[in-house]
Amino acid sequence: MGNTDSRSQFAQPALYRILDANLDRAREGLRVIEEWCRFGLNHSRLTEQCKHLRQTLAQWHTSELRAARNTPDDPGTDLTHPQEASRDSIEDVLQANFCRVEEALRVLEEYGKVYSSEMATAVKQVRYHVYTIESSLMSYQKHQRLRQSLLYLVTAPSDNLFAIVEAALQGGLTLVQYRDKQADDSVRLTTAQKLCQICHDYGALFIVNDRPDIALAVNADGVHLGQQDIPTELARQLLGPQKIIGRSTTNSDELHRAIAEGADYIGVGPVYETPTKAGKAAAGLEYVRYAADHSPVPWFAIGGIDSTNIHDVLSAGAQRASVVRAVMQAEQPTLATQYFLAQLNQRNRKPIARNGQTSEDPWDNGQ
Repeated sequence: MGNTDSRSQFAQPALYRILDANLDRAREGLRVIEEWCRFGLNHSRLTEQCKHLRQTLAQWHTSELRAARNTPDDPGTDLTHPQEASRDSIEDVLQANFCRVEEALRVLEEYGKVYSSEMATAVKQVRYHVYTIESSLMSYQKHQRLRQSLLYLVTAPSDNLFAIVEAALQGGLTLVQYRDKQADDSVRLTTAQKLCQICHDYGALFIVNDRPDIALAVNADGVHLGQQDIPTELARQLLGPQKIIGRSTTNSDELHRAIAEGADYIGVGPVYETPTKAGKAAAGLEYVRYAADHSPVPWFAIGGIDSTNIHDVLSAGAQRASVVRAVMQAEQPTLATQYFLAQLNQRNRKPIARNGQTSEDPWDNGQ
């Protein structure tokens, strides 16, 4: 019995130090996440959730645990890793801190079982809430970038594919879809991996055409589906809630069905006949006007759009456009991208006249 008491006396300070250190770590990580929700996203619900979790943990961070702190003799204070010295993006900061919080909460849950079963149960619930916040925040980030993207480049096979896409990204492009109907799966996978990395290096969203499996394999931001591809619900099951799912539409019935099935954005077209959609009749500007009045989700006019007709498309109500040849076959993809973005940005700075009403909000009606 004496040995047991001796071991307990020796273990208690270590236990308290573990709990103190990980309560600090979890609360600090939550504060980093909370600040971005508050100042970066202006998202009151996510901000409040982070604050509530911090306060829940603070109730367990007692003076008894704080008193066990021994920073000068802590060997962990000198440990570091090169990846901790810098972050490439806000997303990296958030991901690193979510990992930090979740690891700390797991430690608190396990050692908390020795200290207080009530604490262990409370921390377990906090951990589950953090997972939910992580999913919501990352999904919100992607969808916010989608809403802010005005130009959408859909690639076509090219010997200079990577150079063309990077040149367009240098021109300010923020949304790219990899489309190649003919290549073998092994080629598509390798190409998608490289394109995904290039896009993410520039902070752009990367979408894979038709293939949720390839999108999942390369950690793409989403998938674009045609009318003959798998249902949106199945794609969502495969990819999860954080990924973006788009759907091509050619008429009002397809538009409303895509929205009802949960598409995050839709393609509206082809506005003009195009070899990309050989044999498919143009939907025309009338369908663009219909989408402008009826789509509650972001939509991109697509099909044969180039510098000679972009103004007609914008005049019909489009605020976003998708191009293929106009950039992929341009002599200077960077300049071509900048031209289209300039036209789209100018269009979105103007008040939007719709159904006899005018709005100054470029995202009015969900667009």
